[in-house]
Amino acid sequence: MRKASWFNVGSVALGLAFLYLPIVILVIYSFNASRLVTVWGGWSTRWYSELIADRAMLESAWVTLRIALLSATAATVLGTLAAIALVRFGRFRGRLLFSGMVYAPLVMPEVITGLALLLLFVAVDVDRGFWTITIAHTTLITCFVTVVVQSRLVTFDVSLEEAAMDLGCPPLRTFLTVTLPLIWPAVAAGWMLAFTLSLDDLVVASFTTGPGATTLPIRIYSEVRLGVKPEINAICSILIAIVATGIVGASLLAKFHDVGRGGIGGLAAR
Repeated sequence: MRKASWFNVGSVALGLAFLYLPIVILVIYSFNASRLVTVWGGWSTRWYSELIADRAMLESAWVTLRIALLSATAATVLGTLAAIALVRFGRFRGRLLFSGMVYAPLVMPEVITGLALLLLFVAVDVDRGFWTITIAHTTLITCFVTVVVQSRLVTFDVSLEEAAMDLGCPPLRTFLTVTLPLIWPAVAAGWMLAFTLSLDDLVVASFTTGPGATTLPIRIYSEVRLGVKPEINAICSILIAIVATGIVGASLLAKFHDVGRGGIGGLAAR
């Protein structure tokens, strides 16, 4: 086993600092007692208390959470079905067109996606608001779920499904009782990725939003243009905590799932 060199350790440390040091600074300054975000005035939870009284910010956060939950759930269902179609149905007619449409949002700039959806909603005369943002986010993040679930299905042991169906289990029940539990960590990871991307989106939401549906990124961006308020650091720290908790939960779920599979496999071997 090769020993880690100082160059490798330094490179990793610099990479982690580049990625996470700004987040750490933001969280620390959310507990700054001073109203000036660039001047440290001691530790305080004052701005978290001020945030509770900021009704506009809380309403935007609630809108963002509802959109993220709905769009991530819809994208997980659609993305899982798309992954199954791409992996299990072989070279069906129109596969190239279907896969291209599924993966297009991965490579297409968000400005183009947002503008295309805006033109669509205007053409069909749909009032822009909560549901248009939800539809837009579902369109944007379904491809990410498809990629995650497809990578798991490629290595899936199909003989487990064949054994269940040989014992008389219908295809739908086989999927629900055999396939889905085994690919569940990938589905959960896809949902978490979709949820995070929906929380983070600004460009597509700014094109498809309407009166009464201001998301938190749009609210933060509009207020930051006039100056960073300490309440913004507080709400961003709360969002970071929510996302970090979800990621840790998904990792623990995958770990326990692998441990459970190992235990069941050991018993079966005996």
